[in-house]
Amino acid sequence: MSAALALFRRELALAWAGGGGPLLAVGFYAGVATLAPLSADPAPHRFAAVAAGLAWVVLALASLLSLERMFERDFEDGALDLLSLGPLPLEAVAAIKALTQWVAVALPLAIAAPFAAIALGAAPALAPLVLATAAMGGLAFAFVGGLGAALALGSRRGGLIIALIVLPLIAPPVIFGGGALYAFAAGLPWAPGFLMLTAYALAAAALSPFATAAACRNALS
Repeated sequence: MSAALALFRRELALAWAGGGGPLLAVGFYAGVATLAPLSADPAPHRFAAVAAGLAWVVLALASLLSLERMFERDFEDGALDLLSLGPLPLEAVAAIKALTQWVAVALPLAIAAPFAAIALGAAPALAPLVLATAAMGGLAFAFVGGLGAALALGSRRGGLIIALIVLPLIAPPVIFGGGALYAFAAGLPWAPGFLMLTAYALAAAALSPFATAAACRNALS
C-alpha cells in the first residue's frame, strides 16, 4: 500500500512538472471553446443545439495532449525498468499511472467542461450532467489513453501514433456522453446513455492495465 501511494504521489508531482500538462490541456480546451463560435452561425439558438456535444468532442481532444508523457519519460531515463522490477506488479503501475492521469488532467477538464458548454450556448441546467459525464468519460480516456501511450513506446512519432490508436477507442464515450446530454436537453430518458458511459469507463479501468502492462513489457524486452 505504501509503495502504491508513493508511486501515486510521484506521478502526480511529475504531471504538474515540466510544463504543466493539466494547465496545457485546460488552456487548449478554453482556446478551442472560444474559437469555435467564431467559425459557426452567429445565431445563438442554432449553436446552442450542438454546444454540449461540441464541448464533449473538445474534451476528448484535450485529453490526448498529455498522454505521450505517461510512459515515454520513464522509458527514456530507465525508470520504467526499475518500476517493472519493483514491489508493485506492472499492471498496478499502469493502473496508478492512468488513475493519476485522471486526477491530474481529466478532472480539471471535467470541472471546466460545464463552463465551456454554457459559454458555447448550452442551457445552465445541463451543467451538473456535463460535469458527471465529463468526469466519467475522463476516466475512460485516461485508461484507454494509457494503453495507447504504452503501445507507442520507443516510436519516433509517439504523439501521432497515440492519437491513431486512442481516437477510435474514445469514440464510444463521446457517443454515450453526448447522447445522454442531448436526451436530457430534449426531455428524454438520459440515464441509459450515462449508464453505458459508466460501464465503458469501468471496463476500461478493469481491463486496460493488463494490456498496458503487456505493451510495456514488450517495449522493455
